[in-house]
Amino acid sequence: MCGIVGYVGREHRAMDVLLDGLRRLEYRGYDSAGVAILEGEKIEVRRAKGKLINLEGVLRDKPLQGSVGLGHTRWATHGKPSERNAHPHRAGSVVIVHNGIIENYRELREELEAAGCVVASDTDTELIAHLINLGVREGKELLTAVREACARLIGSFALGAMSETDPNHLVAAKHGGSPIIVGQGEKQAFLGSDIPAILPYTREMISLYDGDFALLSEEGVQVVDAEGRPVDREPMTIQWDPVSAERGGYDHFMQKEIFEQPRAITDTIGTRVIESALDLDLDGIEFTREQADALRSISLVACGTSSYACMVGKYMIEQIAGIRCEVDLASEFRYRQPILGPDCMVMPVSQSGETADTLGALREGRAKGARILSVCNSRESTIARESDDVLYTHAGPEIGVASTKAFVTQVVALYLIALKLAIVRGRLSKDEIQARLSELMRLPRLVEETLQIDQHVQKIARRYFKAEDFLFLGRGIMYPVAMEGALKLKEISYIHAEGYAAGEMKHGPIALIDENMPVVVIATQGALHEKLISNLQQVRARDGHVIAIATEGDEKIAEEANEVIYIKDLGDFLTSILATIPVQLFAYHVATLRGTDVDQPRNLAKSVTVE
Repeated sequence: MCGIVGYVGREHRAMDVLLDGLRRLEYRGYDSAGVAILEGEKIEVRRAKGKLINLEGVLRDKPLQGSVGLGHTRWATHGKPSERNAHPHRAGSVVIVHNGIIENYRELREELEAAGCVVASDTDTELIAHLINLGVREGKELLTAVREACARLIGSFALGAMSETDPNHLVAAKHGGSPIIVGQGEKQAFLGSDIPAILPYTREMISLYDGDFALLSEEGVQVVDAEGRPVDREPMTIQWDPVSAERGGYDHFMQKEIFEQPRAITDTIGTRVIESALDLDLDGIEFTREQADALRSISLVACGTSSYACMVGKYMIEQIAGIRCEVDLASEFRYRQPILGPDCMVMPVSQSGETADTLGALREGRAKGARILSVCNSRESTIARESDDVLYTHAGPEIGVASTKAFVTQVVALYLIALKLAIVRGRLSKDEIQARLSELMRLPRLVEETLQIDQHVQKIARRYFKAEDFLFLGRGIMYPVAMEGALKLKEISYIHAEGYAAGEMKHGPIALIDENMPVVVIATQGALHEKLISNLQQVRARDGHVIAIATEGDEKIAEEANEVIYIKDLGDFLTSILATIPVQLFAYHVATLRGTDVDQPRNLAKSVTVE
């Protein structure tokens, strides 16, 4: 997502280092860019909406010669893409760049405006600049002012700060899932949100930990904790080639994107949860009680992986919000002449926002008078522009063709919509709302914990990667997760795989089961658990090998399965996201063991813009 670059020294013009670093981060995706550079005693800021070439044009017209500065590429979360909302942001003598989400930005904005601060943008970032500036105005050093300001923040952030009152330093800070790297050179120091940004200038880097603050100067880098006490962080020497650097050291983009999912989920939840009010703010998307109660049906339309996210969403919307919900493959939707009207809502779900079939379904819904609420990952896309409302997923760009983080963030977005409709319709008690919101806020951390099963999944993959057929089984909300697992495996490993509702196994697929067909069973705890165990036993009775994904504490499952992958329990709905992690990892490891092109599998394209 957003990119940060910083430089302090005299070996280079800051403008050159910043633009070069931002170019190396373009693969992360962004909608605006900017730089701040110290010119004499003043910090000059240049910003532009759109691609980096637009900022380069601004700097050609108004070049900057200074040797201390910060640069940023932004993927909008607070406020629409615009020059006004682009980073860097200024407050008084302080300028900052920031990645992440500040959850208590509403309270901070009210407090700062009450104290006389004029907030010029829609962002949460500018509020941090104001907090730091208040400390600087009191005569505090920049590092101290940043530490004290960060103590006020709730959320996830990585930031870089500079001030006209301290012209020889940059300050960096990290808390939560947003990474930040500092690099040391000969009489110069560098700052980056990812290694590629500064790799041409130094291979000696320090990755900041949560709660770390770094002071960058020509003399090098000093790291301190939240109390200002020095912290010893051993520099690492980076040996990656440029392509490996873009992948963050991972072997493939798909692998990197699987491990980015905690951050992607955090950004998608963002500040949309208002726990104090037991409510959700879906970026201004409004439902009155009358509108919500009048909804006769919701039609979720999507293709491929997104259609499986919609199937998960159907369970959520019907069971939580109590509204009838249909899921259609977008390629079939308009050709079956769906019955729609003003009392219906069509919800296209698309990672790219350009999927031709999904766009066609959207236009069919609009032509018949339905409200269009899209779930999309791409601002300014055709689907986003043609919708009445859009809930953005903030997954960031996916380089790997097989979708991973886009899928889980789509499910999170659909859960947010289901909860919002349920709250508006008065279907949940205060305790139930609190419990649902609490589960949602725990989700990123539990996804991060679930990713720790990676090596265990890899060992299981080694035992089964030579199989030529797989069956994936699930019941209830885990049925679409089984289908997604089968899709991932066939997409990147070229193994034939099918996803089935476990109760349907006896109506056909059971004929295929023998010792040569591994069966992946998503057997988490739930209302249908005992029935699923019965299905599992039918597989074992026919010499099938069972790989079970089960809830921690379910010891009996080990008696029924050949392999068990345990995940935590996060309730009736969000456990489906945790169960998605092992099927992604399993597909990835099987594919790498078979030597296929994981990131660019044959015959597939990332965005399908034709019928």
